[in-house]
Amino acid sequence: MRRFRSLPIRARLSLLVAAAVAFGVATVSVTCWFIVQGKLYEQVDNDLQRGMRAPPGAIVNALNYCSATPDNTVPPFRNNYVQVVKENGTACVVDNSIGKVKVTLSDRTAIKNGELNKSYFRDGTDEDGNAVRVMLRPLTTTTDGQPGPNVGLMIAASLKSTQSTLNDLALVLLLVSGIGVVGAGAVGLWVARAGLRPVDELTEAVEHVARTEDLTIRIPVDEESDDEIARLSRSFNSMTASLASSRELQQQLIADAGHELRTPLTSLRTNIELLTRSEEIGRPIPPADRKALLASVTAQMTELAALIGDLQTLSRSDAGHPADRVEVVALQDTVEAALRRARLRGPELTITADLEPWFVRAEPSALERAIVNILDNAVKFSPEGGTVDVRLKDGELTVRDHGPGIPTDELPHVFDRFWRSPDARALPGSGLGLSIVARTVQQAGGEVSLHPAKGGGTIAAVRLPGAPTAPPDMP
Repeated sequence: MRRFRSLPIRARLSLLVAAAVAFGVATVSVTCWFIVQGKLYEQVDNDLQRGMRAPPGAIVNALNYCSATPDNTVPPFRNNYVQVVKENGTACVVDNSIGKVKVTLSDRTAIKNGELNKSYFRDGTDEDGNAVRVMLRPLTTTTDGQPGPNVGLMIAASLKSTQSTLNDLALVLLLVSGIGVVGAGAVGLWVARAGLRPVDELTEAVEHVARTEDLTIRIPVDEESDDEIARLSRSFNSMTASLASSRELQQQLIADAGHELRTPLTSLRTNIELLTRSEEIGRPIPPADRKALLASVTAQMTELAALIGDLQTLSRSDAGHPADRVEVVALQDTVEAALRRARLRGPELTITADLEPWFVRAEPSALERAIVNILDNAVKFSPEGGTVDVRLKDGELTVRDHGPGIPTDELPHVFDRFWRSPDARALPGSGLGLSIVARTVQQAGGEVSLHPAKGGGTIAAVRLPGAPTAPPDMP
């Protein structure tokens, strides 16, 4: 079995087909042989029965021939073995018999206990060992119908021609079976090659990807086909497309992250080198300048930490990792928590809120961070003393600021990673806030958009699937 499993799929399929055909052909051949044998033996038995009935007077003459006063006028029995058998097993062969048949114990039993004029059939041999078909009929020995000593008339026919016919038939069936098995194996191999050709293409594609890491390869698929091979090919193409997209996003993230990290790291390095050089040459930096340098270092470190945290969040989303803890969340409570943080960051602003109940399924901390990012943008771009309007109704959260707004040509890029409006590049931030928002809302099954507001400013709209009432299983 282990060696069979180590064979190629084509060889295994061919062997299985050949084995199945061999079993079927063998079953049919053996059945056919036994049916023909039964028919031939039935024909021999019928011939023996006819020999027992004709010609008229032959049975009586045969019995008289073997009596105390032999009668040599026994008509022929059509070239059969003819003999009279007594109960003790002795046999008298009539004059026109072609030979003598060996008497068995079953013959003696049939003569002793069998019914008169009832025929018994068996296979036997003559005195030379040739196969014969034997018929025995217990009879009386008198011509007036009175019972005499138990005797039986035995007629037998040679099975030489019958066995020759059966042997020829067996040889023909064996040859036909062999040709059928070989042909089935060849057809099975051809069918296996034709059927597994798509699998070969898939194997070559996988080996090519493993060898070259080229994820652009695709397997041609018949769009109208829906068999297992077609589904497997579509799954492979989908997998390579997803891997290629993931690699592209990863490379883009690495490139963008390297570009964005360069600025705070360069600033940190410059400030630290100034402080170090001041210590090395013994020229202290004025207290005001030293304080400014330390404040800059602290700010850069804070910005760097925030950037790394945002990158970790995006990389986890790109990798397709499931949320840590998806559960039913009261969106109005999450917005309230985000509003408290936003009011601390913009104490000079007026932030109004009109929140209706809405329950969604999401990861609580990620959802709160996304809403905080939206509110941070509104706070950042609102003029001093301005107003930020927050509204939650029918599952749609809108945040409107009264800032300068976003130009129409920049709207398609607002959710791109590290993208920042030229007017906002002087403000703190990494350009990842809205990307995180888009990823979080998308994972929760919702949609997010930004568009200009009438009278100036920007409206951020988040639509999440849910219900105004909590589900029964919510704790």
